[in-house]
Amino acid sequence: MQLAEPDGLLAIGGDLSVERLLLAYRSGIFPWYDEPPILWWSPDPRFVLFPDELKVSASMKQVLRRQQFRISYNEDFAAVIQRCSTIPRPGQTGTWITPEMQEAYIRLHKAGYAMSVECWQDNQLVGGLYGVKMGPFFFGESMFSDVSNASKAAFITFVQAYATELKMIDCQVHTTHLASLGASFISREEFLEIIGFS
Repeated sequence: MQLAEPDGLLAIGGDLSVERLLLAYRSGIFPWYDEPPILWWSPDPRFVLFPDELKVSASMKQVLRRQQFRISYNEDFAAVIQRCSTIPRPGQTGTWITPEMQEAYIRLHKAGYAMSVECWQDNQLVGGLYGVKMGPFFFGESMFSDVSNASKAAFITFVQAYATELKMIDCQVHTTHLASLGASFISREEFLEIIGFS
């Protein structure tokens, strides 16, 4: 893994088969690119969240207590990943969640590895996230929110529901959104030790 570039780029090419994706995640690697060829990354440091370090603000506790959202799991994976691909993001003009990526993760979902968390309001999908769950680890890929606090509600509810099962949630790279929820940096070496890659 020391062969990675300073920005975390590790390899170029390959495919998005279920087998290759599973091998990549087991090795602490994920695909991220906006046009071919496929780029494979292993950032150092790595942005992660340990479930017992989850931070829930007083305002979010009120949102959750009001039960203005319904949270579900794997109810509509395809809709979540599709919405994640179209949500506008500051500083980005396009998306890395291409149709090829969507198809690959839908295959991974059907194989029992990729999962989604949906946030509903008045029977409308208003937020959510998806990622890859392998044993006690969840490798987060993307989230979206169409109304205020929807993705936070989905993420917090997910972490709390799986707290005893998960050792770590991989957030990959820093966002202020996830930092506010308790995510922090660890070294790539520590990350690989935790997931059992050697």
